[in-house]
Amino acid sequence: MTNDSTVTVYGTEQVKRARIAVAAVFTVHGAVTGSFATRVPWIQDHAGVSAGQLGLALAFPAIGASIAMPLAGRISHRFGARTALRGLLTLWTLALILPALAPNLVTLCAALFVYGATAGMSDVAMNALGVEVENRLDKSIMSGLHGMWSVGALIGSAAGTVAAHTATDARTHHLVAALVLTALGLIACRDVLDIQSSPDEEPPPRFTLPPKSALVIGAVGFCAVFAEGASLDWSAVYLRDVLDSSDGLAAASTTAFALMMAVARIAGDRIVDRFGAVRTVRTGGVMATAGGLLVVFSPSPAAAMCGFGLLGLGVAVVVPLAFAAAGRSGPNPSQAIAGVATITYTSGLIAPSAIGSLAEATSLVVSFGVVTVLAFGLVLGAGVLRSADRKVAGSAVGEGTATKSAAGS
Repeated sequence: MTNDSTVTVYGTEQVKRARIAVAAVFTVHGAVTGSFATRVPWIQDHAGVSAGQLGLALAFPAIGASIAMPLAGRISHRFGARTALRGLLTLWTLALILPALAPNLVTLCAALFVYGATAGMSDVAMNALGVEVENRLDKSIMSGLHGMWSVGALIGSAAGTVAAHTATDARTHHLVAALVLTALGLIACRDVLDIQSSPDEEPPPRFTLPPKSALVIGAVGFCAVFAEGASLDWSAVYLRDVLDSSDGLAAASTTAFALMMAVARIAGDRIVDRFGAVRTVRTGGVMATAGGLLVVFSPSPAAAMCGFGLLGLGVAVVVPLAFAAAGRSGPNPSQAIAGVATITYTSGLIAPSAIGSLAEATSLVVSFGVVTVLAFGLVLGAGVLRSADRKVAGSAVGEGTATKSAAGS
């Protein structure tokens, strides 16, 4: 999927089916994450690890993803986009089985490394194809695709909650879930775009540093994901410890943040199409900054909950637009997307622990002061996402009209 990629003829109906297919892929990907997250307590007990050891093990998915993601471009080059996505998504859904089988810390870390590596590679492949479809449709769809990921995570977590409530063995639960999601993923992959590299095109390197374009785009994504991770993991603690709220109200703050993110992502595509990526992210940065200030200076739990809601609204569409910008930022979309994904995964990995460490040294109020500063970084850095606005996408894709690859547009 580069400038040298084979030009393929796709009609309107084919591209529309491809959009539905890649949305289904995002949903399946999210469902795996939701299925795993709900059974972490069972996995901890089965492996016999302490809370600290579990924290160590849970770092391995991000480590595996960061190491493996650069390989996604090479796999797509070798096998074609559709076959690569089919294989990588299957590896990801089947990897769900592994953590519940781990009997100790070492095997759990190994299982989670594989889990993260397959998650990261399939993540890059599906985002690259999402950018392809977006270019061919000539309208924003990336925010909605990430919204479908959130829907999938919700479905997976709901099923996991039922399994946990009925005391179902996680090995059985994850085996059944993996088989079902593998089947659904294979069905979804049948209609995604099949982008093939030209025979004389040089394959991407196995491992490489992210291109400069990915670094600057990834920096904006870093700010958004840091604010997201901090809010998801620490909003309830903030309300309970700083504002002395009840446990129920504290938990509701996390729900408010997640709900605002989901709503913004589902509605985000229409907003991006109307106002453009840069104005959308800059406005979101203003909202997130205002939300952060409201959290830091909140006089009551209700005000802090509104602040967390504004944070969720403000950062929701940044990562989808960062992937879209990366996919159009250079001659190798998969490599650029892998670079941005690596940076954002790293941000998600360090945010919760960084907030905790800073809070221990100072206070949670100071920690969210830092989050507010990073949110303002979205206002300053929004311009680097200009390439997320579709400049050329083969115009309206008509029946029998030849359209180019995303990078070639």
